[in-house]
Amino acid sequence: MTAAHDPAAPRLVEVSGAEALWLLDGSALGRLVFTLRGLPAIRPARHILEHGTLVVRAAIPPTALVTDAGRPAVLAYHADAIDPTTAHGWSVTALGPGEPVADPHVEAHYRRSLPGWAHGPHDTLLRLRPQATTGHRLTAASAVPDPRRRGGA
Repeated sequence: MTAAHDPAAPRLVEVSGAEALWLLDGSALGRLVFTLRGLPAIRPARHILEHGTLVVRAAIPPTALVTDAGRPAVLAYHADAIDPTTAHGWSVTALGPGEPVADPHVEAHYRRSLPGWAHGPHDTLLRLRPQATTGHRLTAASAVPDPRRRGGA
């Protein structure tokens, strides 16, 4: 039996934007994708989802939050939870403009709430307002409804 026909083999199933945000809300670790010297860069990060906005703490230079034209840079934030044994789990990516957390009281609150890895000038707190959120579940083919059958099951 080939993997393509194996009912236990994992399948990638897209989830709604609302479910993707729900998955993000249930996690605390991810990766922030940004541009550094004209190239994509990725750093581990911690996050909190509040009122549809991600508050992220990552070791990135604050200059990565602004484009050369002075506009907020578009960032990607990715989080996942995949069981290495079964290969089942989920993966979510949120895209949107990032901006530094500027209020010193709010910044102090998040520095207590989100532990960081790199204290110093590159220990950045930012808000990412997702404009696009995509998510997928990795699940057994037998758990995926067949759209060709009535009722999807």
